[in-house]
Amino acid sequence: MTPPDGIAPITPPAAGGAGCHGGRETMRAAAREAGKSELMAKFAADYPQGPHDQPQSMCPAFGSLRVGLRMRRVATILSGSACCVYGLTFTSHFYGARRSVGYVPFDSETLVTGQLFEDIRKAVRETARPADYDAVVIINLCVPTASGVPLDLLPKEIDGVRIIGIDVPGFGVPTHAEAKDVLTGAMLRYARQEAEAGAVARPRGPIAEGKKLSIIGELFPADPPGLAAMLAPMGISLAAQLPVREWRDLYAALDCTLAAAVHPFYTASVREFTAAGRPVIGSAPVGVEGTAAWLDAVGHAADINPSAIDAAKAKALPAIKAALEANRVKARMVVSGYEGSELLVARLLMEAGAEIPYVGTALPRTEWSAADRDWLEARGTYVQFRASLEQDVGAMREVKPDLALGTTPLVQAAKEIGTPAVYFTNMVSARPLFGAAGAAALPAIVAAQTAGRERFGRMIEFFAPAKVGA
Repeated sequence: MTPPDGIAPITPPAAGGAGCHGGRETMRAAAREAGKSELMAKFAADYPQGPHDQPQSMCPAFGSLRVGLRMRRVATILSGSACCVYGLTFTSHFYGARRSVGYVPFDSETLVTGQLFEDIRKAVRETARPADYDAVVIINLCVPTASGVPLDLLPKEIDGVRIIGIDVPGFGVPTHAEAKDVLTGAMLRYARQEAEAGAVARPRGPIAEGKKLSIIGELFPADPPGLAAMLAPMGISLAAQLPVREWRDLYAALDCTLAAAVHPFYTASVREFTAAGRPVIGSAPVGVEGTAAWLDAVGHAADINPSAIDAAKAKALPAIKAALEANRVKARMVVSGYEGSELLVARLLMEAGAEIPYVGTALPRTEWSAADRDWLEARGTYVQFRASLEQDVGAMREVKPDLALGTTPLVQAAKEIGTPAVYFTNMVSARPLFGAAGAAALPAIVAAQTAGRERFGRMIEFFAPAKVGA
């Protein structure tokens, strides 16, 4: 499929001069020369780049940092340039982190002589207190990774405290969303190996009986109860959701019948479920068609009787259909973002009546979003994976939408030309998405925002430069 007029692929500026010590290519070459070739190859396979190098976004390591900071009894230590650590800790506290972030500083001498690794090992040993922590996470940022600091040589545990060392360089992990997967996947691998070796701690909450489904991806708090209600007629309950809030929840997530990658970029995490013998399905229950297809996929993967699958659909679909009919969308839109749910949001809004010629996502094309991509493209939507800001803005200017859902710079560009726009992360991701609740919530956003288009037009006219000689 070729992009519509005005949405041609855009080549971003060259990477030279960006980042530490001369840009991404220099850093990648240094990492390979320092013994990180296998790591770089794994990043390239798990988080493929293209059609351009890297979306314009915040430091990817924020994703891993946020996953660790949201977990009970987990300490996080950063190893990287001081300016990077400052920015990451500032951002983490801006987003509500309520605990300290450890930092191992370095200079040219400690980096070159290998003393930095010794300093990291000392910091880990001092932090690994079993009374306080279940795990200590140490994250290499760009410079330590490019210099080959070998976190894999750290002890795997100290006094029963697990040690998780990961590299999350900006020149290897494209987005902060995928960095969530780097840490989540590493923790799942550790937990899976623990469970295979013997007994592990029980989750704090009640343990569901029978067949269970684990959710891979962050959800709005109201969505899991809705999912549980959808699955109940099939005799399936929800296991723990990833990313987890406590180490022992990793065991609960793995103790499932199947997993659902509702966010399709958790490649390393999916690999651990596969290694544990658990099937993984993609997409999610959005709209009538999306929900019916998802319930079918869940039922078949869990070997549920067809009559029970039909019962689940008969219970869920009428309410979703009624919500869509009561909340029709009459708007031409573009949708873009970096959360991983952009395709799902577009599907739901199109079922509600929206016209969406373009969907952009900073995430890569994976098999877990294939059904959503195929559904959108069959209805004339152009889906751009690894979308750049230039592509999103170009699409917005070409489509001339009634409303743009997107990143902060896209919203700014839209409002500058009088187009209503809302920030995807704060507005869309902060609403339910699945089932009847999602079918009512997202169209309401569109209705509220498109109602202000005339006001935007008056504002643009009012603030337009005065005409000379007028």
